[in-house]
Amino acid sequence: MTAQPLAPVIPSSAVPSGRQFTRAAGRRPLPLARPVPAPPTPEDVVYGIGRIDSSGRIADRTVTTALGWAGGDRLTLTADAGVITARRDPGGMVTLPARAYIAIPATLRRRCGLRPGDRVLLAAAPGDDTLTAYSLAVVDQAIRAHRALPHAQGGQP
Repeated sequence: MTAQPLAPVIPSSAVPSGRQFTRAAGRRPLPLARPVPAPPTPEDVVYGIGRIDSSGRIADRTVTTALGWAGGDRLTLTADAGVITARRDPGGMVTLPARAYIAIPATLRRRCGLRPGDRVLLAAAPGDDTLTAYSLAVVDQAIRAHRALPHAQGGQP
């Protein structure tokens, strides 16, 4: 015995007369969630990403150009956990070389936990004449504090 092929079942695109959809009188559409507007990018800070080389140098021409720093400028460097700040200071202990990179002394790198090859977020504030390098661990903590990323353990916050 051979079975007869079945005809395909394709629903009609017409709406049956008993199921026509109309908006009830006085009923409002459901509100849609609006995304929170992103804050404007600050105009008084210039950002860049740098990598610390084996000699502790970080270079980002865009950032140093925004500051107006040039070779021969003296800098004072300060350090905190994962953050190094350089500011132009005539009495500074570090001299900016002609190639406009920042050389972070080994003692400051060790104090901050920065190693060769680490990437850092550079934030230049021309109004304050400062350049701050944030380790990506510090940046990650700041992002997680705003709950934009899941916790490292994979659980809910």
